[in-house]
Amino acid sequence: MGMVTLTIDGQKVEIEQGATILDAARKAGINIPTLCFLEGINEIGACRICVVEVKGAKSLQASCVTPVANNMEVFTNSPVVRKARRTTLELIMSNHRQECLTCIRNQNCELQSLAEAFGIREIRFEGAMSKHPLDDSSPSIMRDPEKCILCRRCVSVCEKIQTVNAIGPNDRGFDMTIAPPFDLKMAEGVCTNCGQCVLVCPVGALYERDQVEQVWAALSDPSKHVVVQTAPATRVSLGEALGMAQGSIVTGKMVAALRRLGFDKVFDTDFTADLTIMEEGHELIERIKENGALPLITSCSPGWIKFMEHFYPDLVPNISTCKSPQQMFGALAKTYYAEKAGIDPKDIFVVSIMPCTAKKYEAQRPEMSASGYPDIDVVLTVRELARMIKQAGFDFENLPVEEYDAPFGITTGAGLIFGATGGVMEAALRTAYEVITGKTLEKIDFEGVRGLTGVKEATVDVGGLKVKVAVAHGLGNARKVLDLVRAKKADYHFIEIMCCPGGCIGGGGQPIPTNTEIREKRIKAIYEADKTMALRKSHENPAVQELYKQFLGKPLGHKSHELLHTHYTPRGEYGQTCG
Repeated sequence: MGMVTLTIDGQKVEIEQGATILDAARKAGINIPTLCFLEGINEIGACRICVVEVKGAKSLQASCVTPVANNMEVFTNSPVVRKARRTTLELIMSNHRQECLTCIRNQNCELQSLAEAFGIREIRFEGAMSKHPLDDSSPSIMRDPEKCILCRRCVSVCEKIQTVNAIGPNDRGFDMTIAPPFDLKMAEGVCTNCGQCVLVCPVGALYERDQVEQVWAALSDPSKHVVVQTAPATRVSLGEALGMAQGSIVTGKMVAALRRLGFDKVFDTDFTADLTIMEEGHELIERIKENGALPLITSCSPGWIKFMEHFYPDLVPNISTCKSPQQMFGALAKTYYAEKAGIDPKDIFVVSIMPCTAKKYEAQRPEMSASGYPDIDVVLTVRELARMIKQAGFDFENLPVEEYDAPFGITTGAGLIFGATGGVMEAALRTAYEVITGKTLEKIDFEGVRGLTGVKEATVDVGGLKVKVAVAHGLGNARKVLDLVRAKKADYHFIEIMCCPGGCIGGGGQPIPTNTEIREKRIKAIYEADKTMALRKSHENPAVQELYKQFLGKPLGHKSHELLHTHYTPRGEYGQTCG
C-alpha cells in the first residue's frame, strides 16, 4: 500500500493510504477529541466532535471516517472547528441529565471530560428533554436511557465483538433509544450480562448493578459471619481502580483492605479454580475413555454459558457440568467450611469480588443453591470494591501485604492463570498430563494457548493420547469455534471459551477504560504472578487434597456431583426472562 503526504496544522505527515485524518493527526501527536469513536469497532462519525476543516471541502469533515489524500491540508484548531465542536457538545449536553455529582461515572466520564476541556460553564440550548424509564430488570446491568448520548459504541461491541445483538437503536429522531428490540427489558432478551457495553459506554447510561450497600449492611450485622472470595483477575486490576499503574499486582494489599473492611475471613477463588481443574480434568478423561459428549467445553464463564443457552442449545450437553469456581466456593463455604467452623449456614454471608458483571447473574440462578441456601449472596465488581475502599478512606498503596485465610487461601499458579484467556486450558493440561501419565511434566508453560489471538489451537501429547484443544475469547470468536463443532468440521477434545475479550482480565466489571493495551498489561502480570508461586499445578494443592480426603471423597464422586456440578437450560432467543 502506498504512502500519502498531507499537512495538518502546518505540519507535514506521511501515512499509509487508506488511513483517516484522525490516524494521521495521532501520528503527528495532535489530539482530536472523539466521543463515538472506537478504533476498529465503531467508526461511524456520528457524534461530530472530531470534525476538522479540510481546505477545499464545502463543510467540516468527521476526521474518524475521512480518508487522507495526497497534498490535503487539514486544520484541527481553527475558530470554525472550535465553535462547531463546542456547539455540538452543548447540544448533546442539552438532552443529558447533568447529575455529575451523583452519577456512577463522576470523574470517569468522557462527556464530563470534554465539557471541562472546552470550558463549558452553561448550556445555551433549552427545550424538551427525552423521558425514558430506568431499566433495572437485569441482575447485572442497569440501563439509563436519559443519560445515553446515542454514540452506539455499546451497540457496536455487542454486535461486532460479541455477536449477540442484544441492544440497538429503537425508534427515530428525538424518540430514539438504545435498547433491546421489541421494547423488551434487558432481562427479557438475549443479553449475556457480559458488561462489555458498560466498558465502552462513555457516560453513565450503562453501569453495573451496585450492591455495595448490601455488603456494608451485612458487615454491620453481628448475626452474620461474612466471608469474601477474590477472583484471580482482581489482583492485577484493583490497583488500577485506585490510582496505581496498570497491571500492578496487589494481591496482599487487597487482602489487607478486605480484612480492614470487616470481613471475617478473606479467601481466594484460586482455591476453587484448582478444584475446578480436578473435577473438569477428570470429567475430560472420563468422556474420552467412555465416548462421552465431546468436545468438552469449559463452564467457568457465566456470560458464555448464557450465550450457549440462547444460541447453541443443541450443544449444551457438551458443556462441562462443573460449576464455576465462584459457585463451587459458595457451595463449600456453606457446607464444608460451615461444618469445620461450627457455624449455621444460614448465618454465613458469602461475597464475591469478581472482574465480571455476569457473575451477578450467575449468583442468582435458581440451580446455584446446593446447600439449601444461595451459594453466593452478593457479587461485587472490581469497580464496586474500589468504591468501598475509597469510602473507608484507606491509603491502599501503603497498606501492608497480608496472606489469605486457610483453608481456602492455599492456592497454585494454575488457579491464578484462570484470569487470562487460555489459563483454564493451560491449568487443565498441567494436571491432565500428570494424572493420565503418572509422570512429572517437565515444561509446564503451554505458551501455545496464551495471548490475544481470537482463536488458538494446539495438539498436546498426553502419554501417547493426542489431545486437540482450542481456546476462544470474546463471543464472536466463540461463535466461530461453535459453528465448526455444530457442523462437525472440528475434532477438538477440549475447548476453553471465555466470554470477554482477553478473558477475565477484560471482564465487564473491570476498571474503565479497558482496552487492548491494558488487557496485555494485566495478562503479563497474571503470568508473572504464576511464576512466583511455590505450587503451579492444581492437583498439588495440599488443601484441595485434604478437602477430598475429609469431605468430598474423590473427583466426580457423589458428594462432588451434589455440590460442585450443575445443569444448564436451553432458552429461546427472545421473550424469556433471564434466570
